[in-house]
Amino acid sequence: MSPLIRRVLIALAVIAVIVAAFWWFSRPKPVVVVVSEIERGKVESSIANTRAGTVEACQRTKLSPIMGGRIEVLAVKEGDRVKKGQLLMKLWNDDQQAQSTLAMAQVTTARQRVNEACAQARNAEREAERQTSLRERGFVSSSREDSARTEAQAKRAGCEGARADVAQFQAKVNATRVEQGRTVLYAPFDGTIAKIVGEVGEYSTPSPPGVPTPPAIDLIDDSCLYVEAPMDEVDAPKIHTGQPVRIILDALPRQSFPGKGQTRCALCSGC
Repeated sequence: MSPLIRRVLIALAVIAVIVAAFWWFSRPKPVVVVVSEIERGKVESSIANTRAGTVEACQRTKLSPIMGGRIEVLAVKEGDRVKKGQLLMKLWNDDQQAQSTLAMAQVTTARQRVNEACAQARNAEREAERQTSLRERGFVSSSREDSARTEAQAKRAGCEGARADVAQFQAKVNATRVEQGRTVLYAPFDGTIAKIVGEVGEYSTPSPPGVPTPPAIDLIDDSCLYVEAPMDEVDAPKIHTGQPVRIILDALPRQSFPGKGQTRCALCSGC
């Protein structure tokens, strides 16, 4: 074989190798295919609202004392679970307690006066009956009998007046207890303390109507919760009352909460 032919063959082999290498590196990559087994399951329609929803309690109350005063006792702290009727907060009311003590002492004194006045009334009535018996036998005059009966009636009136004093002082005791009730807060239902505004020694101000004053204690019943989430109008036909729903929160991405849907119109309260 001549040198020229040998060179031509070598050149053709080099060109073939270059072409093969170019084809190998420029060939299209194979498509990755993921194979999954087909199973039966639920087909759900998801709704993602663009506005933030809120978790609300079915029962919630924001408590404030009826009158202002210095906080003397704060029996709970935030996060505590409380029972219905449990003491939550008490304002300073030593002056009212003193008035209540005075009124109860007056009740005791009035009752003693009742015993004394009614005992005198019974004695006067027996004396009047005795004078009547003596007058019938002619030993005393009618004026003496009338005088005894008048005295008995006066004593009986004094007895009834003493009893009225007892009722009056007892009403005063009840009034002082009502005043003391204005300075204490009790839990109206079982729940959890969500927030407390104020510390022991600070002044607590009541929340009058129309004035945005923070409540002293925010109490919620966490045994019943619901999610209030505004939805777009385009999704409204898909939602109806009583529809089973599954709620997923961003804070708990791996948990879901079952519930039932309840629609409410934003323009009117009758929807």
